[in-house]
Amino acid sequence: MTSDLEAAARELAEARESGKPCPPLRGRLLSEGDVASAYLVQQVQVREWLRHGHRRVGAKIGLTNPVVQESFGVYQPDFGVLTDAMAVPDGAEVGIDRLLQPRVEAEVAFVLGADLPDGRITTADLLRAVDHVLPAIEIVDSRIAGWDISIVDTVADNASSGLFVLGTTPRRLADVDLRLCGMVLEHAGEPVSVGAGAACLGNPLHALEWLAGTMARSGDPLRAGDVVLSGALGPMVPVTPGAAYEARISGLGSVRTCFSKGGDQ
Repeated sequence: MTSDLEAAARELAEARESGKPCPPLRGRLLSEGDVASAYLVQQVQVREWLRHGHRRVGAKIGLTNPVVQESFGVYQPDFGVLTDAMAVPDGAEVGIDRLLQPRVEAEVAFVLGADLPDGRITTADLLRAVDHVLPAIEIVDSRIAGWDISIVDTVADNASSGLFVLGTTPRRLADVDLRLCGMVLEHAGEPVSVGAGAACLGNPLHALEWLAGTMARSGDPLRAGDVVLSGALGPMVPVTPGAAYEARISGLGSVRTCFSKGGDQ
């Protein structure tokens, strides 16, 4: 790895540890559009987490919603790795000081019951491989100051991952129309984000298909037991310290998380 890529990984790690975001990597340590190098930076960080005892539990797909893509000037999906340290129980309080610039979004989570090792994935392959689906809240975060990100910034930063919360009402695929399922994300009883499955690449299954093929071709395929966060069903919402958020997805149920006030609270 070149010294610039090593420096990029080091800056992101230091931002995580210090709680102070770093400047954008593009134009300094990564070239505009050099997604391949950005994934190398991501891999360096993931290997370090695993070396320190974290366990890989799945993957997340980012930038699947046109509204989110447009807001950042990014027009292709990306992916990052999920570890056990990122998992938060349904309804549990999250320490706001664990995060730098958190936002929340509601998603469909897939839990796989079989491996997806082939780079040429069909819908039939997916239907056989998915054990169940769950409602989820992804708590996205960015180590890049002001969320001033391009595709290379977010990819290097593990697809702007933070934490994730899974609901506890598993459903079989045959029982849910993922394309038409409506979503509402509420704060203090008021809707702050609405959407539907069709906002996620037309159907969350399409997002899973993209991820499964992409990861298989990279040599690190999705495996049985993996959790896959398939992407936002509606716009991201900045987190208010001390606030609670609940996502309801038709046919899937609900999932909830709340945040501490931070500081000495």
